[in-house]
Amino acid sequence: MTHVFKPRGLWTKTAAAVLLSLSLVATSVQAAPAPSVPSEAKALTPENAKAFLDEFFAADYTQPHFTGASVVIVKDGEVVALEGYGLSDVKQNEAVDPTQTVFRVASVSKSFTAVAIMQLAEEGQLDLQADFLTYTPGLTLDNPFDTPVTVEQLLLHTSGFEIRDPKPEDIHDDFDKVVEIDDYVKGHLPPVVREPGSSYMYDNFASLLLGLIVQNVSGERFEDYMDAHVFEPLGMENSGYLLEGDLKDNLASGYLPTGDELPLYTLSPTVMPHGGMLSTAEDIGKFMIAFLNEGEAENGRILSEESVALMEPYRSEIHPLLPDTTYGFEAPIQLPGAGSNPSIITKGGDLNGFSSYLFMIPEQETGVFITYNHMGILRNLFYPEFIHTFFPQYAAPVELAEFEPESAEELTKFDGYYADLRIRSFVTKLQSGESTGGLQVNSALLGQGALRQVDDTLFLDETTGLFTAFQLDEQGEAAYMKEPLINPMGYAKRGDKAAGFVDLNADHPYAYAVMALQSLGYYPNDGEGRFEPKQAVTRAEYIQRMLEVSSLEGSESTDYAFTDISGHPAASFIQRAYELGMVAGDGKGSFAPDRTITRQEAAVMLWRLLAMQYPAELFDDVALSGTTDAWAVQAVQMMVALGLHGPEVETAEDGSTDFLSRETLNREQEAALLYSIFTQPTDHIVAELMEAAGVEAEEQEEAA
Repeated sequence: MTHVFKPRGLWTKTAAAVLLSLSLVATSVQAAPAPSVPSEAKALTPENAKAFLDEFFAADYTQPHFTGASVVIVKDGEVVALEGYGLSDVKQNEAVDPTQTVFRVASVSKSFTAVAIMQLAEEGQLDLQADFLTYTPGLTLDNPFDTPVTVEQLLLHTSGFEIRDPKPEDIHDDFDKVVEIDDYVKGHLPPVVREPGSSYMYDNFASLLLGLIVQNVSGERFEDYMDAHVFEPLGMENSGYLLEGDLKDNLASGYLPTGDELPLYTLSPTVMPHGGMLSTAEDIGKFMIAFLNEGEAENGRILSEESVALMEPYRSEIHPLLPDTTYGFEAPIQLPGAGSNPSIITKGGDLNGFSSYLFMIPEQETGVFITYNHMGILRNLFYPEFIHTFFPQYAAPVELAEFEPESAEELTKFDGYYADLRIRSFVTKLQSGESTGGLQVNSALLGQGALRQVDDTLFLDETTGLFTAFQLDEQGEAAYMKEPLINPMGYAKRGDKAAGFVDLNADHPYAYAVMALQSLGYYPNDGEGRFEPKQAVTRAEYIQRMLEVSSLEGSESTDYAFTDISGHPAASFIQRAYELGMVAGDGKGSFAPDRTITRQEAAVMLWRLLAMQYPAELFDDVALSGTTDAWAVQAVQMMVALGLHGPEVETAEDGSTDFLSRETLNREQEAALLYSIFTQPTDHIVAELMEAAGVEAEEQEEAA
């Protein structure tokens, strides 16, 4: 199951798709069946490659994960396979042509932007170790640290920037709107919130800045530079950044995992160095051949041998088995027992309706690119099967040195709540147990699990065979975690120790929730303030906090849906809630933002976000006591079934539950609700309910 927000118009639906893709990635390893491992490696010949691809794309388990797909495999300077599968346009019944069908390759664009940076560096026009502001005159950066952000750190995703991913408004249908790279950067430049170079976080904005640097240093528009210095020498005739001409005519239609087609869209900035490239499988194959040939292409050299050699090794890692980034590439998908092999460099990409994966094994002179017009996990199924089939040595379990696990007391240095740096709503709770060498894991996405210590900062999940690693601070305490399932494209930061409040300490019945949220930065953490646990929560306060913990920002629109929110501090969040379908108002154009919210109102707002994901009938058997208004019954049943509440809700001996629906929601109860969103494995609960419902339906059918 995946988290989907109820769409309210096209562009809210696209925002939902972004969140859906993140959730898909989080469950991808679990969804992938274990690949069959041949007794020995197959030779990567055209015949074997074609047979492998035909079998893979015909398999039952891959069918739900692509609409159309295009693949190119290269080895030793030659194309081994170039194939298309499925449809580029379902309505027109148009098949994918790997030489002509254009795909949005999304973040694979970053590898090409890195090539342009390396070209300018080898020409002596820029220094990778220089402050990037050297090449962006006029920009002012909020950086409280003595350490500047270098061009190299932009390449390695270690800038320390606050997250600045593309916003829902950046995906739109106004094709006459032109947003220049420099204008976008000036309007959205993030502050530095972590010491540059201290941690890894997948950083879209960093690659956008690299594109601006290319433009400034070369004196050419970014798209013109790429045409002249990258695409033309490579003979990439069907690649570019502007959605026009043949690139527009041959663009595959994008599809959601639900199968719904996405209308054609454009982007802001209009040219996206970090994710806006359009290309074909055939063209990407030409790039891989040149890169694996030490930069030499048919129509000229795109990089020197030295530059290629600089781009291949990993320069950021949390552990040798879990590298992060090279100049332009990232670590491969973890394989059970093997980790992320540093001999393989990869680049993935996701944009609404499209996903891609490029991976190269330089020492084997082999490269593979798969792209498809259906956002999802197909690459997570493809990559391990390809490796096991043709290069199983890279999937072999690593031989770990003997290690004496630390005691339960020593392991407390890893305890705490970890929030993903890029997606703060992805929270993992770690707790050392009574046994030596083990950590208990709990997260809303993955449920409960256990990790076994196999090295000082390395742990193994014996169920999946995947590794989790930690980075320690100067005091020897865990500071960051990199794990394989929720978001392997960055680190999760451990929250600070909660100081509590003057009127709420560790003994308070809601301290577990309040102090967890305080640790994660949602409440002030100086220990001197008051929490006011019994204070009523307003509708505006609830919406803002709910969206903030969901990693959603306020809307940029000032064309408000309600007449009474203009000038309100939470106006942008209320507008965003409206756009998401979370709120509808009173039907008369008003919202009453400062009115206190009842518990059943709060339940309905959350239910509206989850209604597409969780069928209402699943919760019909939840017995309620007390009084709940008819319009809120389904929402309250969901809240009870999923455990989205605090200790104020109790179930009676007869199995009925009083949600206290008509009572006003107060701050301690709101904290418990927010905490449960972080920690309740709702997808797992729903899966169990669906399984039980399926068994019951089957028994009824048999009885009939």
